[in-house]
Amino acid sequence: MHIIDLIIFFVYLVAMLGVGFFFMLRNKTPDDYYVGGRKLNATHIGLSVVATDVGGGFSIGLGGLGFTMGLSGSWLLFTGLIGAWLSAVLLIPKVSKLARERNFLTFPQFLESAFNKKVALFAGIISAIGYIGFSSSQILAGAKLASSTFPALSIETALLVMGTIAVVYTVLGGLKAVIYTDTIQWIILMGGLLFIALPFAYYKIGGIETIRATLDPDFLSLTAVSWSQIVNWMFTIVPIWFIGMTLYQRIYAAKDTKTAQRGWLIAGLFEYPLMAFLGVTLGMFARVALESDVITNYTLSEMDAEMGLPILLRTILPAGLMGIVLSAYFSAIMSTADSCLMAASGNVLTDVFNLHKSKNNLRYSQLITLIIGVLALFIALKVSSVLDLMLHSYSFMVSGMIIPVLVALFAKRPNPNAAMAAMIIGGITTLTLIIFEVKLIFGLDANIAGIAASAITYFSEDFISRLQRNDSIIKNN
Repeated sequence: MHIIDLIIFFVYLVAMLGVGFFFMLRNKTPDDYYVGGRKLNATHIGLSVVATDVGGGFSIGLGGLGFTMGLSGSWLLFTGLIGAWLSAVLLIPKVSKLARERNFLTFPQFLESAFNKKVALFAGIISAIGYIGFSSSQILAGAKLASSTFPALSIETALLVMGTIAVVYTVLGGLKAVIYTDTIQWIILMGGLLFIALPFAYYKIGGIETIRATLDPDFLSLTAVSWSQIVNWMFTIVPIWFIGMTLYQRIYAAKDTKTAQRGWLIAGLFEYPLMAFLGVTLGMFARVALESDVITNYTLSEMDAEMGLPILLRTILPAGLMGIVLSAYFSAIMSTADSCLMAASGNVLTDVFNLHKSKNNLRYSQLITLIIGVLALFIALKVSSVLDLMLHSYSFMVSGMIIPVLVALFAKRPNPNAAMAAMIIGGITTLTLIIFEVKLIFGLDANIAGIAASAITYFSEDFISRLQRNDSIIKNN
């Protein structure tokens, strides 16, 4: 890598750490640290939401999908568009109103308002575990990017470097630093990929003639994906918009309900079609480059699909531009990693240990964020696939919590005991199927079974409770 690229990348990292330090000096309370003072506008909210939701993991993961299946991989983020717009209409009006009335800091506090403290505690534990795994996936994405850009850098060393930077930045700055830098980072990512990486890659691989001559026609089709795969993505990603702690923090950070809703509409459009097609197209270009010998020293069987795009960029971009694009990708990774660390930290501080009202609450917030960051880094050292880790983390959270959230939103008399049982059974079902690699019919994901088990558990327990109450009333009369 050229010295110019290293300088550009180094300046970017120093600038991001500087922003974290700037806001560290201004954070006074957990409100500042976790929900940015509750005064942010729709543009910052929307760009921060999409930067967090898509981020580095999906940027690298989408490249991997484009490498293996082409344009059909874009359906992954179509589910993000659906989730964003549904939650803007169904979730935000109720949650935003409650948050302003009761000064919520976390997602489980919403469940506490509908059920009780015990439900909130379990939701906090599930959310924290899920976001620790998701944070690990972002650190792994950064390490893959760094190790593919610097061939002499091992993946383990890259993990330590990328993880340390992401954790330190997050510990320092809190959510306001995260949201403001997310805006900058998303602009850098879009500019780098759309105006530098895409045209350079298209030109270097030989244009549409080479693409058509090299790839199977299915790569250029939007229908080369099974119905079960789309269902899996739908059940994994749409519900996360209703149970994602990072998203609730941004609802709370918006200055009012309409601001949050506008932010969600902006985020949905950036996810699909813009980022969806940009990510898979660049991944597909990496496949063409490999098969047409633009990328050398690798074979198709040896190439990690998620490494294809970073290697392509390292191969084709001239000095200076590589530094910009590297900064763009790392921007995406940072924007998701910091938000996920903040989410897990908020769950542990507020919902698990109830330290948000203590005298030293801000210092506790930073210490917990540091500990969780170290744990996420350790997990990242033990796994290999960014997209798998992300989707498994999503699945675990979704299967445990989506049914209680829907009940909290729409039921007239939410049942706390039924909600608790549904969370436990849903999460355990999904984890068991994943750990023991149980295959479901039609290739469906484990979290679909987990959601079904959670729903059956909730409504069965609620039905039994109602029968018992009716029997008790009859006996007393």
